[in-house]
Amino acid sequence: MAERESQNLHASPSSEQSYPRSAGAHPYVSLVPRGPVSGAIRPPGSKSLTNRALILAALAKGRSILMGCLRSEDTDFCSAALRKLGVRIDDEGERWVVHGLGGSGWQPSPETIELAVGNSGTTIRFLAAALAALGGRYFLHGVPRMHQRPIGDLMASLNAMGVGAHAESPGGCPPVRLNSTGLHGGTVEIAGNVSSQFLSGLLMAAPLARHPVELHITNGLVSRSYVDMTRRIMEQFGVPTQWLEQDRLRIESPKHYQAVELEIEPDASAASYFWAVPAIAGGQVLVRGLTRQAWQGDVRFVECLAAMGCEVHEDGQGISVTGPARRGIDVDMRDISDTAQTLAAVAMTVHGSTRIRGIAHNRFKETDRIGDLARELRKLGAHIDEQDDGLSITPPSAMRPATLETYHDHRMAMSLSLLGLKHGEIKILNPACTAKTYPDFFADLERLTGHAHRWGSLA
Repeated sequence: MAERESQNLHASPSSEQSYPRSAGAHPYVSLVPRGPVSGAIRPPGSKSLTNRALILAALAKGRSILMGCLRSEDTDFCSAALRKLGVRIDDEGERWVVHGLGGSGWQPSPETIELAVGNSGTTIRFLAAALAALGGRYFLHGVPRMHQRPIGDLMASLNAMGVGAHAESPGGCPPVRLNSTGLHGGTVEIAGNVSSQFLSGLLMAAPLARHPVELHITNGLVSRSYVDMTRRIMEQFGVPTQWLEQDRLRIESPKHYQAVELEIEPDASAASYFWAVPAIAGGQVLVRGLTRQAWQGDVRFVECLAAMGCEVHEDGQGISVTGPARRGIDVDMRDISDTAQTLAAVAMTVHGSTRIRGIAHNRFKETDRIGDLARELRKLGAHIDEQDDGLSITPPSAMRPATLETYHDHRMAMSLSLLGLKHGEIKILNPACTAKTYPDFFADLERLTGHAHRWGSLA
């Protein structure tokens, strides 16, 4: 493909238009190598917390005030679906006021309500369970990749609770059809090995059931920290849950969510990219607003960096990382799998091999985050051993120039772009895909590093 540079290579993209437009068919961004980076940043609000809070506020009685909310493609799909259901959401920037359905005498429509979810896994999985609890007829659909992402285990659990729930694509994937008069309750099995979002969706819906609910988790549980996050935010809305055993949860139903005022933490998954900057380039970066006591388990990413030789310090402002990273590690990332690609980028710059384990479920995300990641790292000269549940990375002595695909996956774009801090001939295609969870990522990264990126297109 012929290359065409954009005309404004040294101007930072604005928050209103984070990605310079060009006439070519394949836009890219390339970071400019530089020495150590020193600075501080506060990432936008957590996507995981924002969508959970939106769902619970919609189900609650009264007016909830959510502060620090994330504006992104995923949260826009969630809020748009709720508005279509009749939930009033007053958007005041990062402060959203949600007028819940809990006191409105919800009456399901006799007609099927069609809802678009894009490629937002949290939206379709949380909404499917919540709508099943509310009752009514619904059709939920998304982009083609969403129709390849499993949801059959959640459908089976909803069917066991008296719902007509069906996934229409092969392999138990969306679109989803629901026909429900509410949840019966009782003891229900839910598989935990594909996505913790199935369990989180059922947890949030369970208080609306007619009888108490016990959820029995089968096949192990991935990303347990996200389930703990769900339980904590449910408690904030007035509904506690109880672990009976390591694989059993009980919810006393029926219960009513109460409106709250809630501050959304900065996104810990997004923070991983900024903690990785000094791990790759050297220097020190402080991420404000997060501590090791954060609700989000992904703050544990800094423990991986510490094991790789970085210094990690926490104070009243947040957590800082001083780099560079120096050595490879062997780590189980089952509970912090959204940061696996970030760690893979750091692993490309250290001495020795890195083994990332426990992330088999990452193959069912926005893309195959094991196989596709391995393919792109090999372009840079790395030796990659791919396993069912992860990969081993042996970095090259010098990275090769390469143009890297992102597969429309925001985390591929954000993590792999950081390698440009070491090698200036790495082009990241389709940088706009970061809008899924972080529309201003590249603008914020420019401000942190003090260097403008190079924008262009491959025709």
